[in-house]
Amino acid sequence: MVSSQQETEPTEEPAKKTSTVLVIDDNPQHLKIYCWMLQRKGYHCIPALVGSTSVQLPTSGPVCMVLLDYRLNSSLTAADVAEQLQTGFASAPIVILSELPWMPDGADRYAKAFVHKGEHELLFETVAKFCGQSA
Repeated sequence: MVSSQQETEPTEEPAKKTSTVLVIDDNPQHLKIYCWMLQRKGYHCIPALVGSTSVQLPTSGPVCMVLLDYRLNSSLTAADVAEQLQTGFASAPIVILSELPWMPDGADRYAKAFVHKGEHELLFETVAKFCGQSA
């Protein structure tokens, strides 16, 4: 009898490398929510909280992208933070996250993409695009 299914030995799948996203926001709850959402999709997150006058960024590291809140309740602007990112994360694309309906004027100088807060599927698609994983 000929079987329509071929018998093959099981093969081990190569370990899936987890991509890391640097998430920057001035609101601790937003940091927690966005990191949780991305972790549920299989990403590793490094949260960075923006304070009133500074942001505590990791020194460097392999991150596939930076998710940066645009409106910061700080003396720092998103452009200021983007400038600081040039030190340790110059090759990581920056994606602006904002409640604004479109990319803010001038943000395209340092940001590669824009995601409106609340558009979670677009967020996942954008992260997958920059991190090379399926959404």
